Amino acid sequence: MADVIALVFDFDDTLAPDSTSGFLQHLGVDVDAFWHDRVDPLLNEQDWDPVPAYLYRMLELSRSGPRSRITREGLQAWGRQLPLHEGVNTLFKRLRTRLHQAHPTVQLEFYLISSGIGDVLRSTPIADQFADIWASEFHYDESGAIDFPRRIVSFTDKTRYLFHIQKGMIGPESRNKPFEVNRKVDADKLRVPFDQMIFVGDGYTDIPCFSLIRRSGGVAFGVWDPRHKEKRSRAWGFIEDGRVSNLNQARFGEDAELYQWLEAAVESLASKIVLKARTYRG
Repeated sequence: MADVIALVFDFDDTLAPDSTSGFLQHLGVDVDAFWHDRVDPLLNEQDWDPVPAYLYRMLELSRSGPRSRITREGLQAWGRQLPLHEGVNTLFKRLRTRLHQAHPTVQLEFYLISSGIGDVLRSTPIADQFADIWASEFHYDESGAIDFPRRIVSFTDKTRYLFHIQKGMIGPESRNKPFEVNRKVDADKLRVPFDQMIFVGDGYTDIPCFSLIRRSGGVAFGVWDPRHKEKRSRAWGFIEDGRVSNLNQARFGEDAELYQWLEAAVESLASKIVLKARTYRG
């Protein structure tokens, strides 16, 4: 067991405005029509899962004509320029510095688990802050256009990657071993137990992660984008249901309430890790 805290983020509406909607708008697509007229009927009338539904409609859009063609290059270009929420660019350095000052023996690692598109997220200016990124992925044809979904990350799929973090199955060496995460690991050999994790998310796809982390002694923060106040009532439901430890606006500046709570949570978990290590070592 390592002296490590894992701070795990969702991405869309948590660290940034919805990256898929932003990309579609950048392409010139009517975003409201895409979600309400194209995606929603699949959910409401044909019982599709939300994530494959939106990926399928993106494939349809890409094949509808040259002007709507979606390529890896286009997705990566959007990732490099998409906006981030207030304070996100400096969030990681601030938290690491604060933890090092308080508990220099404890490591802080960041992870990203998202239903968004991996080639977008891995192209953002903050991508190098994460020890690993898991997201939905496209296969591309010979011309570079999206061709088929090769990974779908939805609802309970997200919890799978919490187990990857827990068991230390991260990075390139963990790829191409899809069943390895199911291997039993003794409790004292877990790299990052769930009670040393913090999860931050905003939406329904995050509920399984909220529940797993909270139930296991970790910390779960619900956030809502202040630019979309209609989502606040949904987020409040997470508090009422006991899914999250706290609820804040998705702002990460040094004076923002959410940042102050994150800083306090990191320091609290670090104190427990240090105390546990001292007790164990005698």
